[in-house]
Amino acid sequence: MKMVDVGDKPKTERVAVATARLRMLPATRERILAGKVEKGDVLAAARLAGIMAAKRTPDFVPLCHPIALAGVDVTLAPVDEGLEIRARVKTVDRTGVEMEALTAACAAALTVYDMCKSVDRGMVIEAVQLDHKSGGRSGTWEREEKAASPKPAAAPKSRRKTSRPRAAR
Repeated sequence: MKMVDVGDKPKTERVAVATARLRMLPATRERILAGKVEKGDVLAAARLAGIMAAKRTPDFVPLCHPIALAGVDVTLAPVDEGLEIRARVKTVDRTGVEMEALTAACAAALTVYDMCKSVDRGMVIEAVQLDHKSGGRSGTWEREEKAASPKPAAAPKSRRKTSRPRAAR
């Protein structure tokens, strides 16, 4: 294994956009949007986690170059089955920011899961994907279909365990 030598490449503007979806119960999504989650502002925490993760990507992904990021924007939007996360990362450097965008989307999704797991352990993180990259020798790449992955299954059903013995139920 080796880290690819990018020293001879010119510095150019590079942008990457990655998305992820969180499938959850409608009641969980409504709690998040209403700001009624015990741990605090889920959307703000997830945005911050995504930004922080993009900056630390080389700490998580072996052989990923540490690069100076010019900007990171993480947004979360409600969709029918839960939330969609979009991470846009920009740099002027010798290598792309696809891994930083994907890492940001994943960290934001994990943060939502962590903050809401007490009310909905059945949440599903899915459809983590690169949607756009531009800059560098290979130019621009765009995902042809936004929903390239199969349509997600219905939101998970809530199952609460009780502490009563089986015979008493």
